Amino acid sequence: MIPYMKLVKNSLILCLLFVVQHSFAQYSKEYYEYKNKYDKSHLIVLNKEIVLNIRNKKGNLEIDKTFLEEKMFLDESAKYKSKGSVVYSHFYEVSDIEASSYIFNAKRNKYDEIKVEDFKEKDEMTNFFHDDTKSINFIYSNLSNGSKSKLSYSEKIKNPRFLSPFYFGDSDPIINNKISVIIDKGIVVDFKKMNFTDEDLKYTKTEKGGRTIHTWQLINKDQYDYEANSPSYKKILPHIIPIIKSYSYKGEEKPLLNDVSDLYNWYYSMIKDTNKKEADESLKKQVEALTKDKTTELEKVKAIYYWVQQNIKYIAFEYALGGFIPREANDVFNKKYGDCKDNSSILQEMLEIANIEGNITWIGTRSIPYTYEEIPTPIVDNHMILSYENNGKTYFLDATGRYNDLGIPTSFIQGKEALIAKGDNKFVVKKVPVMDHTVSSITDNTSMFIEDGKVIGNSNVTLKGYYKGNYFNYLEDKKTKEEINSFYNKQLSKGNNSFLIEDLEEINKFSYDKNFSLKYKFSIKNYAKSIEDEVYVNLNLSKPLSYYKKEKDRKNDVEYKFQTSLYSNISLKLPEGYVVKYLPENVSFKNELFSFKITYIKEAGQIKYHQTLEAYFVDLTIEQQKELNTQIKKLEKNYKEIIVLKKK
Repeated sequence: MIPYMKLVKNSLILCLLFVVQHSFAQYSKEYYEYKNKYDKSHLIVLNKEIVLNIRNKKGNLEIDKTFLEEKMFLDESAKYKSKGSVVYSHFYEVSDIEASSYIFNAKRNKYDEIKVEDFKEKDEMTNFFHDDTKSINFIYSNLSNGSKSKLSYSEKIKNPRFLSPFYFGDSDPIINNKISVIIDKGIVVDFKKMNFTDEDLKYTKTEKGGRTIHTWQLINKDQYDYEANSPSYKKILPHIIPIIKSYSYKGEEKPLLNDVSDLYNWYYSMIKDTNKKEADESLKKQVEALTKDKTTELEKVKAIYYWVQQNIKYIAFEYALGGFIPREANDVFNKKYGDCKDNSSILQEMLEIANIEGNITWIGTRSIPYTYEEIPTPIVDNHMILSYENNGKTYFLDATGRYNDLGIPTSFIQGKEALIAKGDNKFVVKKVPVMDHTVSSITDNTSMFIEDGKVIGNSNVTLKGYYKGNYFNYLEDKKTKEEINSFYNKQLSKGNNSFLIEDLEEINKFSYDKNFSLKYKFSIKNYAKSIEDEVYVNLNLSKPLSYYKKEKDRKNDVEYKFQTSLYSNISLKLPEGYVVKYLPENVSFKNELFSFKITYIKEAGQIKYHQTLEAYFVDLTIEQQKELNTQIKKLEKNYKEIIVLKKK
């Protein structure tokens, strides 16, 4: 019996070993190494190599780029990542696209290649944005856990001003990231390093055949973790921006992008001939009707600016250099739509008809972290507006931002540099101010009483600045009564999820200059709690301070759209026969980031509650977040405070 049992036992062990070896053989050794190291990642980029070749061909720059990327998939999500694409446009011509899947063959212990044969081209368009961007799309076959993909292609860059940054990082880990730039003699290229800290970036410079080869290589770069309200990846990921400053031919130096003046002169060459034709009579009559009863220049500007916001629908059409050249004001007026350049074009023409000067202005949104001095290339900006001067103050008119009061720039250009055209070789760079917290506010004045545990009240809410514009933009799309009620019940919510609005009245809806007000009745079921002869109620119907608290382990800075002020004033009528037994203590705090205050005042027959929150920031560093979190943790305890009413 014993030898027989031993034989059975040995046979089971051999079977188990076979099963284990067979299961392990389903994946490559390489897969297990990376799976253990990057167990929280869905995929890794094994290799990413870019070679940029810049040649001087008889005084003309020829620029070619080759791209190679290899990935490995570390879980079953691979099947959902089978779609691939390569994007190009008028300025970037793509060729020699090759793509393959690599599926591990356990029997042969190697990867089998499946080449992509079907590539389909399509236009990349949305309802509001149309340009000459196209994409070549394809499907990687049979991708699964442990498989690989490979993509390579060539790209011809037709305009030497449009060199793209090289990023050393992505939303997935990268094992090898290598960039090479090969430059002919006589071409001056500057390389701007952005966001590099302690990365072990290896750089080499060699000379070969009269050409200079710059190479950067970064090994084992962890993934970039996306977090809510994070800044643009351009502010986080390490990258290098190549800038061709100038080049020589037959002893003559040709400037390209030495500084902002070179960029401006190129920009200006594309707008200087706009609106040279006589304005249509219909456009002149429109300006005359808007300004006839206006006594000051500022009033005329305001009337024209608001009309363009209301009547020219934003739809972008950008083909080739059309992305830089505004359309004629007459065409924009007749069609009643256009992009940011077209809005600027018609604004400038309408002001000129009214004998008022407006200046075309280039600007980058807050997603772009560069200044004109450090990065004088087209990647420094992505937007066009109009600037207007009055009594030493510059007004930044962006008609793509609907319901924008004069004097308040669109929120996404706050703090950004503006390149203002003043004529041939004449320009000014000005910084758009960040709007003070007093510009955008919500003030809630509420009176209420308690009835059978239900809180019933009347509120008058006033919205200013960016809050008003945000509400208007949302409400434009809300057509039915149900949609509107749902929107307001969510936005104006108080107390708990039993909050319900009744008899709402909108005052100054879709109005410029005037504040937007909302008057309504509301009820909150089961909000006041009664125990024997006492009633307990929390007057902190809203807790806005908690919104700004961030995770302790957050890795990135925080960006908000604007500074803000929030005021809540509540008057609670005491129930018949009750007196105040307990009133929470007042609290106040202020530092350079924010101020916060809660006060309770007992008056004859009522309690008056006031809460103030003023946020003085639009950006928060990691250290500022920690400081803010510390203060919020101390202060938000006051949100739990309740008042106690006792029957006489």
